[in-house]
Amino acid sequence: MIAPELNDCFLHDKDRLAHVEAVKLLVERTRTHGRTENIPVSSASGRYIVDEMTAPSPVPGHRNAAVDGYAFATTDYDASDGTTFDVVARVAAGHPLHQTPPHGSCVRIFTGAPVPDAFDTVVMQEDVTLTPDGKTMMAPSGLKAGINIRAAGEDLEMGASIATPGQKLRPQDLAALTSAGYETISCYETPVVGLFSSGDEVVRPGRPLEHGQVYDANAAMLPALIEATGATFQDLGILPDDRTTVRQKLLEAAETFDLVITSGGASLGEEDHIVSVLDEIGKRHLWQIAVKPGRPMMFGQLGQAVFMGLPGNPVAVFVCFLLYGRPLLTRLGGGTWVEPTRFKVTADFSIPKKKTDRREFLRGALVSGPHGPVVRKFPKDGSGLITSLREANGFIELAEDVSSVSEGDLVDFLPFSALGIA
Repeated sequence: MIAPELNDCFLHDKDRLAHVEAVKLLVERTRTHGRTENIPVSSASGRYIVDEMTAPSPVPGHRNAAVDGYAFATTDYDASDGTTFDVVARVAAGHPLHQTPPHGSCVRIFTGAPVPDAFDTVVMQEDVTLTPDGKTMMAPSGLKAGINIRAAGEDLEMGASIATPGQKLRPQDLAALTSAGYETISCYETPVVGLFSSGDEVVRPGRPLEHGQVYDANAAMLPALIEATGATFQDLGILPDDRTTVRQKLLEAAETFDLVITSGGASLGEEDHIVSVLDEIGKRHLWQIAVKPGRPMMFGQLGQAVFMGLPGNPVAVFVCFLLYGRPLLTRLGGGTWVEPTRFKVTADFSIPKKKTDRREFLRGALVSGPHGPVVRKFPKDGSGLITSLREANGFIELAEDVSSVSEGDLVDFLPFSALGIA
């Protein structure tokens, strides 16, 4: 939802908002929908956590053997010559030794098993010499005191932070929570997105194209991009180029969904009704960004629902959703937005001249060059060329102040993996 205190238009004094400003606006002025639920930790991957989670007790809760071997006390051990010990017990994981071993003895111990209090060192089984009956063990010389033992609390001390509010949980975070004894946790419910395509020229596969029509590639791509964020969606079909219908459908969607997304119809042509309808029944907070591709993207609200109007061309839709839709859904879903990492990579291409009033996101592929990784630009920049997305593994990001690129220059590369696309 839009922050209640920020329901006024997000006015700015520029015809087109810069990329950094657009992301900042989306993140700062969007709030979580606020709905929470308790779910099993095992089902929480990709969800955003509500509360601070700390370790209620040390992990591990006891000293334990890091290897299969033999445990003994270094006070009974001669590091110069080695020492022979009587093997008096066998200790396995989950089966602690309840009696105190006699002075000068050792125990056979397995990985994860509790180390008896009297002992402080474990020698690996590969390094010892045993008598045929296994009752006597010869530890070699040169062993260091304390080796091969995991200390209590070595992984998590009691009270250590495991997850912070708004953090997106990863599989490794679930392992940490489970190791600390958590069975269920409170997470924000996943946002629900209502998804429209628009335009009389757009049709769904399954019927032959008439002259001037195109198949709706966005209807397959956008759901996959939405689900990659952890959100869910409902396909609401295609909005025709009819103002009355557009108005009715958007009003209905605003009653049900956290976010309403349209693709196409974001310009001010005579048949593009979405902009004018949004101005009538909702609020338009952002329109026109200084980005290529994706300039006519919109952001606003319809009642309590957030609205996002994407361009129609598939490449522009892909770029705008990853750059702006992901942070928007992160905030709606209760998450804290973390700016994706860029990498400096050598350009294997040149651009003699680039406009300096906008930021450009070119499709590129990171490949091996003779002296390390280089990035190659897809040769064509058209925003309808889906092939450019298929052959790329990231964006070449050219900031507003970049006026040209020469082969060998360092450029910013934003891998798709940093944007949730494997």
